[in-house]
Amino acid sequence: MSERSSENARAEFSSVTVVIPAFNEELAIGDTVARIRALYPDFEVIVVDDGSTDRTAQLAEQAGARVIRHPYNIGNGAAVKTGIRAAGGELVVLMDGDGQHDPADISRLLAEAERYDLVVGARTGDSQASLGRRVANWLYNKLASYVGKFPIKDLTSGFRVFRRETVLKYLYLFPNTFSYPTTSTLAYLRSGLTIKYIPMRAGRRKGKSKIHIMEDGSRFLLIILRIATLFSPLRVFLPASMFFLTAGLGYYVYTYLAMRRFTNMSATLLSVGVMVFLLGLISEQITQMRYDRVEDPSR
Repeated sequence: MSERSSENARAEFSSVTVVIPAFNEELAIGDTVARIRALYPDFEVIVVDDGSTDRTAQLAEQAGARVIRHPYNIGNGAAVKTGIRAAGGELVVLMDGDGQHDPADISRLLAEAERYDLVVGARTGDSQASLGRRVANWLYNKLASYVGKFPIKDLTSGFRVFRRETVLKYLYLFPNTFSYPTTSTLAYLRSGLTIKYIPMRAGRRKGKSKIHIMEDGSRFLLIILRIATLFSPLRVFLPASMFFLTAGLGYYVYTYLAMRRFTNMSATLLSVGVMVFLLGLISEQITQMRYDRVEDPSR
């Protein structure tokens, strides 16, 4: 990033807090914080040490960050929530402390923060860690795009900017695990807030990844399905209901033509289809009540 663009970012966004959740990231955290401080000396930098057993906290402090320590490892999402609550800036920048995110790209996100409620750095395909990770992220993006009715470019990116006042309304929805990017994205879409994706290349992380594709892949898929039913239930329940209703009607046509009778299986499939649809309607009403409460915290 040029010196002029750095100056423009400092002048235009003086009330910015950079929050970095970190767990055993001593190989990269010091350099990451030092670069942020050099590029944006007016920004507040908070590193939330989530129970690290190495020198993450010491190196972050030495580089100029304000360090908040968890007494033990709670989770990436919990560290993010701690950082957002402690942030003093009007805008909050979230980024990883493993060296993948380039601090120079912060200004690119901030440049869109006045027009959009949430700005996300979307990793390009060639900067994904592995083929398996790329395929998994593609699947997650497609599923989330269907649920949110919006083209989601990078569902799991932890490099994002939003207004602190706005995100505090949804903080209670954030899990303590790695799925806070998914939750925040779908929460913003459900509330009618605007999102902007900016393509950017992510570097190789320093140190060992905390996410394992075989162990965590199915867990992430379940998280997305759970979040989908939390934010837009009918997008999940309606296709399931139509499947059972179609199967029941189809089986009834078959048995009527073949045996001239209405079987118990047809009745069961049709009943399940109706019940799933009604369950989806109830879930949709509960979801709407939750968001009405978010819009009016006095209730």
